[in-house]
Amino acid sequence: MPRKLSTDDELLARLRTLTAQARERAEYQRSQVELAIALQRGMLPRNLPDTPRFHLAVRYAPATYGLNVGGDWYDAFTLPDGRIGLSIGDVQGHNIEAAAFMGQVRAGLRALASVTGEPGELLSRTNDLLITLGNDLFATCTFMRLDPETGVLESARAGHIPFVWATADGKSGIGEDEGGPPLGIEPGTEYPVSRFRLTTGGMFVLLTDGVVEGPSMNIEKGLDQVARLAGIAAVAGLEAHSLAAAVIKGAEQVGHEDDAAVLVMGHDGLDGTP
Repeated sequence: MPRKLSTDDELLARLRTLTAQARERAEYQRSQVELAIALQRGMLPRNLPDTPRFHLAVRYAPATYGLNVGGDWYDAFTLPDGRIGLSIGDVQGHNIEAAAFMGQVRAGLRALASVTGEPGELLSRTNDLLITLGNDLFATCTFMRLDPETGVLESARAGHIPFVWATADGKSGIGEDEGGPPLGIEPGTEYPVSRFRLTTGGMFVLLTDGVVEGPSMNIEKGLDQVARLAGIAAVAGLEAHSLAAAVIKGAEQVGHEDDAAVLVMGHDGLDGTP
């Protein structure tokens, strides 16, 4: 005659079942995070344009809190007319869907840039393209177009945080250019363009909010901190790589639960001296 299970035996059996289910869910979630991170890293550019007098450097730190996986990206590429396109952005959400949507945004920007590199028009076309995809997600983005021959830099923003700048003569600050709404929300949106001429050596820093905003720091303080770092780097004539490393290191202070991406452009000025 089979032994009747005691209450303790039943509890142990139930505990083993729950433990196995929890382990299975944890394995699934970990595989999703690993896949999203692989997607992110696979979609980021392997090489950056190499242009005299202009020096590019990037840093990227994935989210380190729980199962958060964001959709931050950076990109830099040569346009058909020889100018340089620079973009940085952040997709809403923290999952594999956000990482995949990030790839769509970045690919859309690159493809449409072969038609028009004008930053405002490019963001407008990308916005309309994303809306036709029928995805509920949206993305913030800054796109810049640099003419390395004249030093003219054009910029447009779609809901993204402002850039930071600094010059070798000791000036620094946070961009005050007018922006538009994030990509993928309102069809037919127009994005204003700001233009600068880089005559004095210095730094431009594009970043995502995970670098400057978190539980331990508000965005105003975070941007001010980056502006101070950029100012020191510009006056000291440091390389773009050094500033990018310092900025991403500073992101640890915000206690961020999000991805963090930094794109630094150092420029020597039109006379070729820092």
